[in-house]
Amino acid sequence: MQAFFESIFDVGYLFVVLLLGWTMAKNSPKGSVWRDYGIMAIVLGCGDAFHLFPRIFALWSGDMAGHAASLGFGKLVTSITMTVFYVLLYRFWRRRYHPEESGVCIRCVVVYGLAIVRVLLCLFPQNDWFSLDAPLSWGILRNIPFAILGACLIWFFYQSAARGRDAAFEKMWLAITLSFAFYFPVVLFADLLPPIGMLMIPKTIAYVWIVWMGFRAYSSEKPSRPTRVR
Repeated sequence: MQAFFESIFDVGYLFVVLLLGWTMAKNSPKGSVWRDYGIMAIVLGCGDAFHLFPRIFALWSGDMAGHAASLGFGKLVTSITMTVFYVLLYRFWRRRYHPEESGVCIRCVVVYGLAIVRVLLCLFPQNDWFSLDAPLSWGILRNIPFAILGACLIWFFYQSAARGRDAAFEKMWLAITLSFAFYFPVVLFADLLPPIGMLMIPKTIAYVWIVWMGFRAYSSEKPSRPTRVR
């Protein structure tokens, strides 16, 4: 039963995110903020597919241990693409709310620096990705810069969209907050209490919400260049 419903949910999630992302990327002018948003959604969907499809196969086979290597590789890929996803979301934020900025700024150094540290930590062999008993200590360590990156984006969107009354993205800070709020209990406690893994469902819905906000704004605005919201 779990295999059936989880498979339907996962495939549906990937289909929606990739479809919306492809629509934005394909139908937007080259270099436009909406093409970038579409690419961001495609990165999210493709990265998650590396984890979700092995998980679906493992659930249907009833042998999670036998798929440890593919599940671990999928988690590694997803960890990296999730980081890239939030970096691209930052790039969207900057282009939409600060289009006059060019070059490197302090925010860029912080965001890209945290992303690089996160990716490097993910690549350390101590993560033991291909084992079902990967060390919790490294799961916490590699997520510290990721959490700070998320906090930065929450603050950026809260300041620019929520306070600036940009109706299209005024709830973006909340969607990002929820994605992290549902994600970290899984990292910390899922091995001890497997039912906590169910929090990945609302976390995934939060990601769909992020992509949907962009698609809805794209559908109503469809500009050839980003519009600054005051």
